[in-house]
Amino acid sequence: MQRLCLVLSLVLAPGLSAQDPARPDTAEAERLRAQIEERFSRHVQEELRLTADQATKLRASQERFGTQRRALMRQQMERRRALEDQMQPGVAANADSVRKLMDGNQAARAQMLKLEQDEDREMAGYLTPVQRARYQRMREMLMRRVNEMREQRRGERVGPGARPPGQRLPGRRPRQGRI
Repeated sequence: MQRLCLVLSLVLAPGLSAQDPARPDTAEAERLRAQIEERFSRHVQEELRLTADQATKLRASQERFGTQRRALMRQQMERRRALEDQMQPGVAANADSVRKLMDGNQAARAQMLKLEQDEDREMAGYLTPVQRARYQRMREMLMRRVNEMREQRRGERVGPGARPPGQRLPGRRPRQGRI
């Protein structure tokens, strides 16, 4: 039951902040994110049998790298949406904008990889190799489940009056030259 609450909370919090990527995170999304992070930290501390010092250091790392990771993910989402707008069937895409968006996606993947490497290097200073491996596995499993639930939610939103992903609103012209 506790694991289900954790997963549901992780699914709901990003949804609140991702409703409008141009708008900063709402107070509600931040509150939910803090609850999720606290629950996940407790779960990790128990499962990995962390000392109080290790748990404190891990929380600090999670906060610092999580903030950077969320910013990169928001930027990636904005680029994906802009790319979808450019690639509408029957509408000529702006080649320069598409190239810049694709280059941005490539650079973002490199930034995300570097962020993960930096985080792992920092954690190596206070976690054992086994603890790091187990932590990364726990986070991967959680994120996989969160992504599955997000996909299910997206499918549920498509219905009468809902706009399927990638479909433009009537009368809306595609963005030209925007990134």
